[in-house]
Amino acid sequence: MRTPSARTVRAAVASALAVVTVLSVGGCSSDDENADEISVEPLPPAQSPVPTVTPAGTVAAFAPVDALMFDPVTRTVVALTDSSTTVSLVGDGATAATRVVDLGGTAAGLVPGRDSSVLVPMNGSVARIGVADGQRSDIAVDADILSAADLPDGTTAVGDDTGTIRVLDATGQVTTTVSGGSVTSADALASTPKGVSVLDRRQTSVTDVNLDDGTLGVALRAGDGAAEMTSDEFGRLLVTDSTGTELLVFTSHDLLMRQRFPVGSQPWAIAYDEQSGVAWVTLPALNEVVGYTLDTGIPVEARRLPTVRQPNSVAVDTDTGDLYVGSATGDGVQRIPAAGR
Repeated sequence: MRTPSARTVRAAVASALAVVTVLSVGGCSSDDENADEISVEPLPPAQSPVPTVTPAGTVAAFAPVDALMFDPVTRTVVALTDSSTTVSLVGDGATAATRVVDLGGTAAGLVPGRDSSVLVPMNGSVARIGVADGQRSDIAVDADILSAADLPDGTTAVGDDTGTIRVLDATGQVTTTVSGGSVTSADALASTPKGVSVLDRRQTSVTDVNLDDGTLGVALRAGDGAAEMTSDEFGRLLVTDSTGTELLVFTSHDLLMRQRFPVGSQPWAIAYDEQSGVAWVTLPALNEVVGYTLDTGIPVEARRLPTVRQPNSVAVDTDTGDLYVGSATGDGVQRIPAAGR
């Protein structure tokens, strides 16, 4: 067990490293003249070799998975399949019959929504699918939507390929628009108890969004090639830097990089287990998933497990701790019971 003094020292070192990092990258701000703007071409996940180790847990046969989430209320695995043109719903932890919802277009991803629903951003609309019954409703948006997030007040934020963020009310009417500034592509949105933040893969940055006045707030560089972002109950933003091979941890809405940790490979998908406090990161180049605890001032590896080939997506059942990993090459959906507990 670590002593309190050791924990304090680790936290101080992590904070100091965060400050050095912010200074070394020039620190983006909402002021365009001061922002250290860059432009990178987002890279796909690293290619996986043929596995030489049996995946942990059990593997259920499944179509290639492009994105994955788990709804603990209905006990349903939700997967983006068929080159991101369908959503597959499988109850009982990927063991029941599969229900398929045809999107009629190509989705940018899957986002957990309120009341056991899933948000599906697409070009020209955002779809909401009820996980329990597979019923779908669409809200038309005149943009190529890349990201979405349900907000506490009942509205929904969506982000597009120009970096514009819109807030939609229950009828689909736009109530707030945030555009301009340094965000060039709203690739992921996170709604935390402290507000809304946006990930821009082209700028490889994270930016706070001020919905009250429709402006962008503080922005920080997110490594050399940000890939995926999620958030936790403390309002932290967890980002995988695939190019820089790091796990990054930011506070939101007083944006500051608190932790950064080399993971030794090119991380991609990320999921957070609120019960155990473990952040799960997939490493496609190694066919592995690694769990990190974040409560000591620096990420600490808790568990490393072999996965199915090309683990480009991961989800966690926060009730049981079961971990689900999706193979993008059609090698199945993997379930690892109580992975971090």
